[in-house]
This record gives sequence, C-alpha cells and structure tokens, in this order.
Amino acid sequence: MMLDYFALFLVFFVGLTIFYGIIVIHDIPYEIAHKRNHPHQDAIHVAGWVSLFTLHAIWPFLWIWATLYKPGIGWGMGNKSNNAIELELATLKHEIAELKAIRTHSNH
Repeated sequence: MMLDYFALFLVFFVGLTIFYGIIVIHDIPYEIAHKRNHPHQDAIHVAGWVSLFTLHAIWPFLWIWATLYKPGIGWGMGNKSNNAIELELATLKHEIAELKAIRTHSNH
C-alpha cells in the first residue's frame, strides 16, 4: 500500500518537473532578449508561448532572433560613429578622384 502512494507521488512529481522544465526551457530566448535589452523582447516572449502550442517548432528561430541583437552594437552592422563613416567616405572620395586623375592623365 505504501509503495502505491510512493509511486503515485513519483508520477505527479515527475510530471510536474517535466511540465515546469518545458516552461523554463521555452522562456530561454526571452531571458536572453531581456538581458540584452532587445527591442523585440515582448514579441519574443509571446512567440515563446506560441511555440508551446507548436511543440517548440519555432523555438530555435526565437533563440536566433534573441541572440542576433547585441547591446551597444545593435544588429551587428558595426559600431562606427557617424563621424568615422563620414571620414571614411571622404577618404574614399579623395582616392577615387586621384584614380580618375591618374587615369585621365595616362589616357592623354
């Protein structure tokens, strides 16, 4: 009789642990997005709940979405300031003008 109650307790304990584990795992992309101050963290959180109903089919994409954004860098497009970009653009324009001058001079 005691073994029956222990088995029943074990079934409920394992079931609740698995249920809680699934909830915690589905929330990992949101936690990453929250930690990185991701601009779409609310959408990632909602999509994480939706992924529960799709048997986590979209969960890997949520992980990727959450990890693409990095604080201070953004979407990984570089962290150059506008002044650095303008300086680089001016340098490139100057080099193009020099190359055109050399080309024009060599053609004549």
